[in-house]
Amino acid sequence: MNALEIRNLTKNYDGFKLDNLNLTLPCGCIMGLIGENGAGKSTTIKLILDMINRDGGTITIMGKDNRENILLTKQDIGVVLDEVGIPECLTAKQVGKIMKSTFENWDDAVFDSYLKRLSIAPNKAFKEFSRGMKMKLGIAVALSHNPKLLILDEATSGLDPVVRDEVVEMFSEFTRDETHSVLISSHIVSDLEKICDYIAFLHKGKLLLCEEKDILLEQYGLLQCSEKELSELDSEAVKGKKISPYGVQALVLRDKVPANMNVIPVSIEELFIFMVKESV
Repeated sequence: MNALEIRNLTKNYDGFKLDNLNLTLPCGCIMGLIGENGAGKSTTIKLILDMINRDGGTITIMGKDNRENILLTKQDIGVVLDEVGIPECLTAKQVGKIMKSTFENWDDAVFDSYLKRLSIAPNKAFKEFSRGMKMKLGIAVALSHNPKLLILDEATSGLDPVVRDEVVEMFSEFTRDETHSVLISSHIVSDLEKICDYIAFLHKGKLLLCEEKDILLEQYGLLQCSEKELSELDSEAVKGKKISPYGVQALVLRDKVPANMNVIPVSIEELFIFMVKESV
């Protein structure tokens, strides 16, 4: 059984369309959803959570249609959105008491351990938290009711590099249980590259690519060459290029480039930038 299956998902707005999106997230895996502002990442997450109505397609979470019994389904989902929706008058301790009445599997001991691990003051009002501290409390709540699937929309934004690294490690720990999975969107692609098993590239509502991260890094590389050398390559080998007075940097398929040419590794961020520019 897959943690998440999206088939032909469509949503129309004036000036934007999420266009027949297809994604599959296997159990025990982390998928990174990458895209520029307005690419459709938050729209996709809202559709998964049934916060907005779709115009077409299906969404299945842990084998269940996400609209059949959304309250039951949400017991299995931990969610952190870009804005953590906690009333500003509440303290972290009070949030824990409310969540205990909300989630059947809420675990006070787990929540307290995350408050300590993330240095969250239990008796401080939410309105006094920094943006980073608010995100950390949202993450602690999401992880404290034994969810099967974490859905995270820019959950590492506003965190300093040290805390971000710790939080990313927590997500990795979460999926050591093979029944747990994570869907995470972020502008900080380096975070996703550390932990993700799958990468999905969204651009202007269309899915450019969805593949295992290791396969992407194995298939693609960067080639520094002259324009003449580039012109001699198989056209199918070149998936994007940047031309400057110093030569050409090209995104290439490794197996379509002659062995004597020096192809260097490409990062996930570089791969996405090249693909977006090529699609434009």
